[in-house]
Parts: sequence; structure tokens; C-alpha cells
Amino acid sequence: MPKCDLCKEKLQQTFLNKNLGTMLKDAKGKKHWICKNCQKGKSKEEMLTAL
Repeated sequence: MPKCDLCKEKLQQTFLNKNLGTMLKDAKGKKHWICKNCQKGKSKEEMLTAL
């Protein structure tokens, strides 16, 4: 189970084992998982600078 790259908590999953969160690409093209709670409080630019 993947973890959020900002807060390091496990991502929640649906009953079909899909992750509740989003993938965000940084400038180098690396993908990062972001949970729903971290998405609520920050903009995309703030999340990218925190990674």
C-alpha cells in the first residue's frame, strides 16, 4: 500500500483496492502520491515545493 509523500501516512483504498489520492509529477518526471487531506490545505505549487 503506498504512502503519501508529504505526510507519510498510508493512503486509504476503496473496496476495489484503488487508492484515494492523486499522483503528482515533479519537474524531473518522478511521480509522487498525495493524500486527500494534504490536497485540501495546499495548492499544487505548494505541494511541489514541499517535495
